[in-house]
Amino acid sequence: MTLPTRDAVLAALRAVVDQDMPAELGADVVSSDRVRDIAIEAGPTGANVGVTLTLLCPGDPAEASLRAQAEAALRGVPGVAGQAVEFVVEMPTSHLQTANRLPGVGHVIGVGAGKGGVGKSTVAVNLAVAMANAGVRVGLVDADIQGPSVPIMMGLADARPFADDERKIAPLLNHGVRFVSMGNLIGRDDAVVWRGPMVGRAVTQLFDDVRWGELDVLLVDLPPGTGDVVLTLAQTFPLAGAIVVSTPQDVAFADVTRAVKMFEMLKVDVLGLVENMAYFQAPDTGTRYDVFGPGRMTAHCQARGLALLGSLPLDIHVSPASDAGHPLTASAKNSEFAGMLQALAAVVCKQLAVRGLVRSRAADHSAFFGAAPAMPGA
Repeated sequence: MTLPTRDAVLAALRAVVDQDMPAELGADVVSSDRVRDIAIEAGPTGANVGVTLTLLCPGDPAEASLRAQAEAALRGVPGVAGQAVEFVVEMPTSHLQTANRLPGVGHVIGVGAGKGGVGKSTVAVNLAVAMANAGVRVGLVDADIQGPSVPIMMGLADARPFADDERKIAPLLNHGVRFVSMGNLIGRDDAVVWRGPMVGRAVTQLFDDVRWGELDVLLVDLPPGTGDVVLTLAQTFPLAGAIVVSTPQDVAFADVTRAVKMFEMLKVDVLGLVENMAYFQAPDTGTRYDVFGPGRMTAHCQARGLALLGSLPLDIHVSPASDAGHPLTASAKNSEFAGMLQALAAVVCKQLAVRGLVRSRAADHSAFFGAAPAMPGA
């Protein structure tokens, strides 16, 4: 019995395509260097072939498709009687922080909003917990120095972080997320009455003075608006991307436009928009109500060239869970809301991974052939 060759298996795997990969990286798993192992063993009726492919992030949305394609491709190789497909996660970093002030942190992502009251912190906290649920090593910085709300939502409002022998602060940990917030460094009822420069210095300390360790993603809950905190962060800790949160009203999207323009001026790549409180579905009747009127976010995003990352409902359980320090992504993992956040986390992580891979290839190109064109958000 003649066993299939490694080259024959690789040729078959060229038909396995990740639709999320940009063409310049090679969409198939061979061209994009995502085949980690090939094992070919003789069996009683033919060869048993096992392959190991890489996923670009935990919870990669492409996993099911890649598995089905790879199994079908292997079945088409002459002499193959059995096939097995396994995966390992290799999440590329952004190459923006590792050579800068945050070694060990793969991607720093801002979660912002053009205005307050749209549920930005709620989205940031639940997104962080959803990422942790998927196996992502995730941290969260509450950069809203004058209005911190993350400690309450994370269930550690009265906790105080401690410093180690090197005067580095150990982040607090709950629900699988490491986090820091000014709310844990002052009294619960104390007010931070500081001018802009003092706020800016405090924000940078939440990064520089914290021992974050190894993280795949560090989310930053930004203060609302387009003030100097965002400017300080973008100039000091280059962001790998930003997510903008909005409610469905036209007046809210007007503020989104200003926030997007700010990120563009700062050369921060906007990953997309999250529409929060998009609708309310009555739990007793199932009737859907557009509380803020018919949503036009899809049309707005298309006109502005933004990706609509997801639309989240106005869920009556979100606020009580947040007040109790048990976000729904931690306390009700099987709920519809938590499922939506898990899907959002997968989409965001995949975008980060692809952008990291693009930047990595650009850096390699620059090393061999001179400076490459700047990537978006670099």
